[in-house]
Amino acid sequence: MHAMLNIAVRAARTAGNIILKGFENRDELMTEMKGDNDYVTRIDKEAEQAIIRKIQQSYPTHSFLGEEGGIVEGDDDYQWVIDPLDGTTNFVRGIPHFAVSIALLHKGRLDQAVVFDPIRGELFTASKGSGAQLNGFRIRTSKARDLSNTVLATAFPFKAKQQTQQCLDSFQAIFMKCGDVRRAGSAALDMAYVAAGRYDGYWEKGINAWDIAAGELLVKESGGLVTDYDGGNNPMKTRSVVCGNPKVVQNLVKLINS
Repeated sequence: MHAMLNIAVRAARTAGNIILKGFENRDELMTEMKGDNDYVTRIDKEAEQAIIRKIQQSYPTHSFLGEEGGIVEGDDDYQWVIDPLDGTTNFVRGIPHFAVSIALLHKGRLDQAVVFDPIRGELFTASKGSGAQLNGFRIRTSKARDLSNTVLATAFPFKAKQQTQQCLDSFQAIFMKCGDVRRAGSAALDMAYVAAGRYDGYWEKGINAWDIAAGELLVKESGGLVTDYDGGNNPMKTRSVVCGNPKVVQNLVKLINS
């Protein structure tokens, strides 16, 4: 395992332990609202701080972009992009589907990725050029040739409900062509499941960099394609993402823009 990936795994497991303890004692948590339908808890903040501390023990000069703490200045050649608890709403409501997401950008390019599901003990990892793994075993995207009989994943714009109609139009066009669609509440796990071939594809608009950074590398290293809604190659900046194997992505982008 790459040295930096190994540190990221340790950081993710540390955060996972904090999250599990918090999940067992949710009644004691104080839940705040960052915005409409957007929760944050003490556990989100503690988990992010634990991740940063663990990484800084080995790489004290690196910079960070976290969902809760924003930017931590440092060496811009190495930036860690962190979502300490992707799926906070699930966590707050007792739904056991959430994950820790950690990615490393080296000179602006994705280099290492970890998505850790502490409930199931599933560790998804990827290093640029070395493939993607689940608990140490190689994973690949599905081999679907078109959308028929596929199982896809998506999300709805709960923070920007004025975009609902556009989202529903795309959903209807895609749903009529595929087998079924899931909306599970964690972008990081959605993309990890695409990388593992559990889902055939995933699309979402209004997403943040920390939600999809690790997932993007996982999908790419498992043989998949990741684009934005226009088919471009920078979903973290455009805040829209489509992923799956190349044939699935081509079909999804076409329907989204129809």
